[in-house]
Amino acid sequence: MSFIVQNGDDSRVLYSNQAAANNFVSSNLKGEWLHQSFPMGDLKMKQWQFDGIRFGYSECLFKNPVSFDWRGDMDVVTLYFNLKGRVSMGNKQNRIELGTNQQNMFYDTEATGTMKAEELRLKSFMVQFTKDAFIRIASGGNDTLRHFADQVAAGKPATLSGSNLYIDASIQNCINAILSCSFSDSLKRLFFMSKAMELLVLQAEAHNRMLLPQSVYAKTEYDRERIIFARDYMLAHLEMPPSITELAQLAGLNEFKLKKGYKELFGTTIFSHLAEARLELAQQELQQKEKSITQIAIELGYCSVQHFSRAFKTKYGIAPKQAQIKY
Repeated sequence: MSFIVQNGDDSRVLYSNQAAANNFVSSNLKGEWLHQSFPMGDLKMKQWQFDGIRFGYSECLFKNPVSFDWRGDMDVVTLYFNLKGRVSMGNKQNRIELGTNQQNMFYDTEATGTMKAEELRLKSFMVQFTKDAFIRIASGGNDTLRHFADQVAAGKPATLSGSNLYIDASIQNCINAILSCSFSDSLKRLFFMSKAMELLVLQAEAHNRMLLPQSVYAKTEYDRERIIFARDYMLAHLEMPPSITELAQLAGLNEFKLKKGYKELFGTTIFSHLAEARLELAQQELQQKEKSITQIAIELGYCSVQHFSRAFKTKYGIAPKQAQIKY
């Protein structure tokens, strides 16, 4: 069994992995970090395997627009979160394409696809379950997960949602927590197990929300792209975030559409997402122990250390100083 990535222009093999699904079964946490440089750009990958589950994170930066072909034949269920770029996946009979900030879940024993880096960057996160692990976990879930588990048990190719789902703030925060986890291996394994369950639940809930009748504010692909741009711009300027008026102007949308569309797409308000992102970053900075609490508060745009401390304690239940010692 294998996973292979090839250059779309000349079919040159760029990455191959002979891992099989039964490699995930180890009760010990196994981690791997890969950094490779190619003439066309750089590839960074992280992966962890434990208890029938695999986490995989990849980030690629290229010098020019490129495309890659990939194929794999592992008998696993994949929760795919496409954070940046465009990727297609599936088999000859059933193929889905995910754009930036889209997610879906699929199952097949063999799959092929294409990854395109038209904006010079690809970024993705995935959770993979062995067949047995997924059936064991999903059989106790809601109707959506039980139906999917029935398809998996029968060995039938399956896709969770006919229309791709968007990655909301809860899912993004969960992925960030996994990537920034600093626990020791024994605690990290338990933490990762809880986050795998959380992502499965959040994805199933996102599918259920999509089935409900609701007003649509982000009506076109252009609207959704501009709202995602607004999200990315805001998160890149946490220390001095723009006002909603300024953000709307930058995105080329009116304030009403931006605010309503943002809530519809990400499941939270702009202000709440900003506050959550600041605190998530603050937690990471405290874990690294390279900056003082005052420096962190100032760099993240808090009006005072006291304001930062109150917000941090409200979210995490402990003061920043205690958190810094704990980590």
